[in-house]
Amino acid sequence: MSDRTVEERYREFVATSFVERVEPVVPVWARGARVRGEDGREYVDAFSGISVVNAGHAHPRVVEAARRQMEAYLHVQSYTYHVPVVAELAERLAQVTPGRLRKTFFGNGGAEGIETALRMAKAYTGRHEFVSLTHSFHGRSLATLSLTGNSLRRRRGGPFMPGVAFAPAPYAYRWPHPATPEEVAREAAAAVEETIRTQTSDDVAAFIAEPVMGEGGIIVPPTAYLRYVREILDRRGILFIADEVQTGFGRTGRLFAVEHSGVEPDILVMAKGIADGLPLSAVIARPEIADALKPGEHLSTFGGNPVSCAAALANLEVMEEEGLPARAAALGERAIGRLRDALAGCETVGEVRGLGLMIGVELVEDRETKAPARAIARAVRERSRERGVLIGVGGMGGNVLRIQPPLVIEEADLERVVATVAEAVAEAESQARAHSAAGAR
Repeated sequence: MSDRTVEERYREFVATSFVERVEPVVPVWARGARVRGEDGREYVDAFSGISVVNAGHAHPRVVEAARRQMEAYLHVQSYTYHVPVVAELAERLAQVTPGRLRKTFFGNGGAEGIETALRMAKAYTGRHEFVSLTHSFHGRSLATLSLTGNSLRRRRGGPFMPGVAFAPAPYAYRWPHPATPEEVAREAAAAVEETIRTQTSDDVAAFIAEPVMGEGGIIVPPTAYLRYVREILDRRGILFIADEVQTGFGRTGRLFAVEHSGVEPDILVMAKGIADGLPLSAVIARPEIADALKPGEHLSTFGGNPVSCAAALANLEVMEEEGLPARAAALGERAIGRLRDALAGCETVGEVRGLGLMIGVELVEDRETKAPARAIARAVRERSRERGVLIGVGGMGGNVLRIQPPLVIEEADLERVVATVAEAVAEAESQARAHSAAGAR
């Protein structure tokens, strides 16, 4: 073993040029919503490994289920043999997902899941184009980047896959003119139809959307938006793919975020929170859509890994028995309200928004122009970490604080997150004003 520090080995041997900075935290232990570093310092994790450990770090029931499966076998290829735990998980997903969704394909991560959904949609409809949204994020493979409308994630990734058109995101805070949520819902849905009419060759297989847009800045569409879009899609015979990679498994206060709208997707993609930290994705579709793929057209070597599937089954039991979606709804509503109160006097706070424990604080340099305050957002993340709270940053302008803790977070820890973020915003804002004044002199 090298006598170099972990940070030194990271600098020399781990490719990290694609992130602005690796946080100076060396985790050695994590439970629930707490992470301990090798220096003995303990942090409140308000980001959940990018919204992954929804049931908390190392939930004992998930760990035990994975351990039992590991003692039996690690891998036997889930599409070559009839693996009991894979069949059981697929049946459970058919029971808990909305509407007529029934047959599941298992992969390893979100991008693979989205790619699978695209293949299913093409195979079933015989069409080849897709409509996505600006500000969206669907993955970092070529096809999923092609669907991604967040320019911050697309840079230097082109040329992209042809056959993708983008409609404007239902982003009420940055809507081109003052509008009620109902007006935003209707206008944004109408824009989807206009995009289909003017930017495609009328060969659209599917429309894809995140029920809440995570990487785009925790953008919560008006409740009626997906219902209006669904009506448009049905008239044109276009499928709806719900990207629940980040929003699924209780994060927004329902097991799946699309349930808030009452809309039934044709294909639903899951990953991140599905196995509480182990790699797994699942794409569930109506039987006739799932069965449209023919032999040899698709497969995944490690997809449906038995250990990950065992963890996912235990995770679903935890979600149900501990009432985590409802807990997220209650805690999230309280946290959003307290953040709004605590940040009311901060001039750089444009909006506090969210659904359940998927919360965003958009920071702007000026409330009139709404210019993104990216530097202040970075400073807030750093100051929060220095105070023992881990948060994320996202949005097209890199200016939205992301607060997405495990759903098991203790109320006292969530209060600490709120207070810490509020203090960090006030300090970063004050420092930015001081620097601006000094520059003016």
